[in-house]
Amino acid sequence: MHQIAVFSTKKYDIEYLNKFNIDNKLTFKFIASTLSQETVSLAKGASAVCVFVNDDMDSKVLEKLHTMGIKIIALRCAGFNNIDLASAKKRGFSLCRVPEYSPEAVAEHTVGLMLTLSRKYHKAYNRVREGNFALDGLMGFNLHQKTVGIIGTGNIGKATIKILKGFGCQVLCCDPCPSEEITQLGAKYVSFNEILTNADIISLHCPLNEETKHLINTHTIAQMKNGVMLINTSRGALMDSRALISGLKSQKISFLGLDVYELESEIFFEDLSETIIDDDIFERLLSFPNVLITGHQGFFTKEALETIAKTTINNLLCLLKGERSGNELY
Repeated sequence: MHQIAVFSTKKYDIEYLNKFNIDNKLTFKFIASTLSQETVSLAKGASAVCVFVNDDMDSKVLEKLHTMGIKIIALRCAGFNNIDLASAKKRGFSLCRVPEYSPEAVAEHTVGLMLTLSRKYHKAYNRVREGNFALDGLMGFNLHQKTVGIIGTGNIGKATIKILKGFGCQVLCCDPCPSEEITQLGAKYVSFNEILTNADIISLHCPLNEETKHLINTHTIAQMKNGVMLINTSRGALMDSRALISGLKSQKISFLGLDVYELESEIFFEDLSETIIDDDIFERLLSFPNVLITGHQGFFTKEALETIAKTTINNLLCLLKGERSGNELY
């Protein structure tokens, strides 16, 4: 029986991984802590580790795992920017991920952020609960006929485009690998700069790497239309948070919706309601009335959790048998 050290576990991870662990072919050791240099020793005795978006797999963590004889890492997410791939490959690790769990879940959350910001649902909800039915300050705008720029046209970007076309939006998009399917949906591929200068709403759906880190920065924000709406449900470090604050203060950015944050590993997925959050940048972002932040919940649907659990377990079973699952990183 193979033991799997599952880091960053929550109640829902335990429920769904156990549910789809058919015939108990795997033994899970659930660990609430994130994987780091300080916690890696908790994986001792395991045949593999299973990690999530905020687990740190730098070269030192990988070296310790290697020393313990662990050669398999299963990500229960799509992104892998938290892994030192070169170091992992050098040490002979087998890496797999969940490349697609529910593009629609993240796409629907993305458009939900757009609608909430544009129609101020969150403010209206609080007002009505207090018996205030005045409409002053709740003026919104139609998504219909707005120009939306989609950065990244993978599965999530594509699902978002489908929804936006249903609203009657004009969709501009950019991606290093254009897709004919996207064009057939009615979206138009243009340059990144054209999106910056023409889009009323810009939504990010690209991976985080050296080329895309701080893709949204002081320079790119300056090129945007006045009053632009920015949405990020991909990876926090795609946006320079300090530049966002400057853009909000100058009113270049009129609406900001975030489901991710570049320093979220110290904040998200935990109940900090009784804690003072020691992050002045995050707290400053929260202080703006036109900013809406959710705690990396775009993926969090029943359908997505089922797919994540099934795919992760299949990946592990394949790699433990020395077989390929088709979801390897290299």
